[in-house]
Amino acid sequence: MQLFENLRKVFSREPYNAQQAQEMAHLYSWGAVIFQVCRLIIKYGILELLSEHREGLTQAEIAQATGLSDYAAKCLLEASLTTHIVLINPETDKYTLAKTGWFLLRDQMIRADIDFNHDVNYEGWFHLDKALEEGYPAGLKHFGDWPTIYEALSSLPPKVQQSWFGFDHYYSDHSFDEALEIIRANKTRHLLDVGGNTGRFAMRCVESDPTIEVTICDLPQQIGLMREATAGKPGAERIHGVGMNILDEQNAFPTDKHYDVIWMSQFLDCFSEQQIISILRRAARIMDADSHIYIMETLWDRQDYVPAAMSLTMTSLYFTALANGNSKMYNTDDLTRFIREAGLQVESVHDRIGNGGHSIIVCKR
Repeated sequence: MQLFENLRKVFSREPYNAQQAQEMAHLYSWGAVIFQVCRLIIKYGILELLSEHREGLTQAEIAQATGLSDYAAKCLLEASLTTHIVLINPETDKYTLAKTGWFLLRDQMIRADIDFNHDVNYEGWFHLDKALEEGYPAGLKHFGDWPTIYEALSSLPPKVQQSWFGFDHYYSDHSFDEALEIIRANKTRHLLDVGGNTGRFAMRCVESDPTIEVTICDLPQQIGLMREATAGKPGAERIHGVGMNILDEQNAFPTDKHYDVIWMSQFLDCFSEQQIISILRRAARIMDADSHIYIMETLWDRQDYVPAAMSLTMTSLYFTALANGNSKMYNTDDLTRFIREAGLQVESVHDRIGNGGHSIIVCKR
């Protein structure tokens, strides 16, 4: 396994002594309710209140300021105290914000994760065991009768859509500018964006370079959302849409023009191994010696920090329980094997793209 050095140091040996390991096991056993405490102490404004009053506030003052009952404030504050989210001064009984609480409040990545996990995943994960055992997204039935979450996106409740797209966009948007620099170095004129979703990357392309044309290939429902999202914006006339089910092996990629770059951003992790190989093989059929595939993924083994690797492996279980039942956040060994089996070669790899730990794998025939 090609672990980045920081991960290799942590994952190849025991990080805790016996007492620390027992404490972690206790935290994990109460993880579901700890998550809700984190969410609610943000929702009710308690962390923001403590951030504004560094001298601290008593339980009664917090209850009065937030409109919570004394009972509700007491339960949340004591749970937050024992999980190191807040601190208390035993002499004054005043609560203050701990470092963990500050990150819960201010780190936008953590906030996107919390919204995603509560609004999209929380109830669906109750069926994770069935999804793992039977290979289909058993937790998705909480929202309706769809084979995968992708067909469901345009029909999900607005708050669920907001949190899903907020999560998806947070982890991709911050990498777009660096990715565009890499793409422009290839003198790209025609780009095929496979799985282009609502067209955010396509808009960045046409805004940054007046000579680029982008064709988005995605489900018909997504092409509809893309047209709504890009309508009337400068450069939108250079964004084209091809609606198709990419998983249907009978569907070939468009050949209406020569595509310098075939772009797949946070896309292949949505599919099983055999589906990925099929997609890459069909992409290879429309390539020539001057074409390249750029695959941008957050590969969990290429992260510099343990929390990033952990978040990505947990995201795999969202794919299991809710998205499609058979995909995951892959590692480098997995993805390079798929590329070889599709008859392609890895030309180069660009790491540490954006603030989400993305890598771009450049492939050629």
